[in-house]
Amino acid sequence: MKKLPPLNALRAFESAARHLSFRLAAAELGVTPTAISHQIRLLEESCGQSLFRRRPRPLCLTAAGELLFPVLRNGFDAFAAALASLPGDLTGETLRVTTPNAFASRWLVPRLPKWRDAQPQIALEVIGTDRVLNLASGEADVAIRYARHVPPDHIAHELLRDSYFPVCRPELLPGGKPLTELADMCRLPRIHYDWMKMDSESPIWRRWWRAAREQVPNLPRDAETCQVSFREEAHAIAAVLAGQGVAICSDTILAPELGRGELVKAHQLSLPGLSYYLIHRPEHRRKALIAQFASWLRSTI
Repeated sequence: MKKLPPLNALRAFESAARHLSFRLAAAELGVTPTAISHQIRLLEESCGQSLFRRRPRPLCLTAAGELLFPVLRNGFDAFAAALASLPGDLTGETLRVTTPNAFASRWLVPRLPKWRDAQPQIALEVIGTDRVLNLASGEADVAIRYARHVPPDHIAHELLRDSYFPVCRPELLPGGKPLTELADMCRLPRIHYDWMKMDSESPIWRRWWRAAREQVPNLPRDAETCQVSFREEAHAIAAVLAGQGVAICSDTILAPELGRGELVKAHQLSLPGLSYYLIHRPEHRRKALIAQFASWLRSTI
């Protein structure tokens, strides 16, 4: 088997590529930005080519980096799922929950202390991944799926449904208040990110402007042009939080920032989102425990 680069270098690159920031990668891995830079240099020497364009700012991936990043990301997700499937501490109950990354980090994780207070004897293993894990093969006990329709062949409980609004920092808006005129949206720098599955109902700028033209038909066509585009939703959110523009985002995923006033809805025109479903296999041996978890989830909404 061909010798692989050091694991620390691969972890440093995956984190930096996901955040598009050496500083945020360093904070996540508990090291210094200099250490992250050193590890990535080692990986670049091993690969024989650059993985990041460091100048001009902002940091972005090269073609080689774009090729390597999803392979590593999916590989680490698979490792996490495999480890989670191993037998754990048999002295107590453990429920393995898989959920999309954004929902895990921004919605579920902040609520976990309430679960520990309610069910201290039941441990949760949260597998945050955008890959769909196979419940039938035992990769997880229960899944939170983000879908337009009820997932088939499973018991499904709808938890909540989100909506998509254009959101930005309040400093980009007159008086920090939502715009009332759709035409004024044309003056804001727009941020796009790749939707997980493109179709005619995807909540993206093109569809938002289509809805806007139903109210104001003469809006300029070049309004659909975005000044910056990302492949990852997390990177687009980071750009919005940095005040770089406005993006179409889920009011569920950005609920904390909207609630604190760090972000505001640039306009009240919204697009319908999807639903979050809690699903499990009908024959799962711990249906009672799953029902407890489902009930707790609903109580936190």
